[in-house]
Amino acid sequence: MPKGVPLPESIPADGLTTRQRRNLPILAVHTGPGKGKSTAAFGMALRAWNQGFDVGVFQFVKSAKWKVGEEAAFRALGEVHDRTGEGAAVQWHKMGEGWSWTRKQGSEDDHAAAAAEGWREIARRLAAQTHRFYVLDEFTYPLKWGWVDVDEVVRVLTDRPGNQHVVITGRDAPKALIDAADLVTEMTKVKHPMDAGRKGQRGVEW
Repeated sequence: MPKGVPLPESIPADGLTTRQRRNLPILAVHTGPGKGKSTAAFGMALRAWNQGFDVGVFQFVKSAKWKVGEEAAFRALGEVHDRTGEGAAVQWHKMGEGWSWTRKQGSEDDHAAAAAEGWREIARRLAAQTHRFYVLDEFTYPLKWGWVDVDEVVRVLTDRPGNQHVVITGRDAPKALIDAADLVTEMTKVKHPMDAGRKGQRGVEW
């Protein structure tokens, strides 16, 4: 146990050794109103890439036209792997063409169908153990809006085979997902420059 880290109050009666318990797959949820949920998830994905874990990123509410810095960086890391063998393969998927929480394009039925198909693809990949590390970015929103069934998601994630790590981001994570997760972080806002009328800027928001 690292210095300064308190010992757990009790050891689970799960029949596992300390090493086995340490290597269990993690389901993480980053939620809350504060900035940094996706940023923290991509930081975890960067560590995973460095360990040679195949990375799959699935963005649920950003337009397919939205260019984020992390996407460019991870695509470059995927090319590094293809060229040198360093790190791991990276796949980046935007779930739908322009559907988002702004709901500017398409009907709500279109958005819901796209979200449901995106989740079905992730479920297929989990069953096939396609990736070692998954980022489901802004996935709490289709759960909140009822586009994807929360109970089904919890069941698939809880029963996923192998050693696949999953991190989910977005506000208002449902209680069932929080209860199922191993790691839950709530981002709280203390101050934000946008409160003072300052818009997002390059190198900070994207």
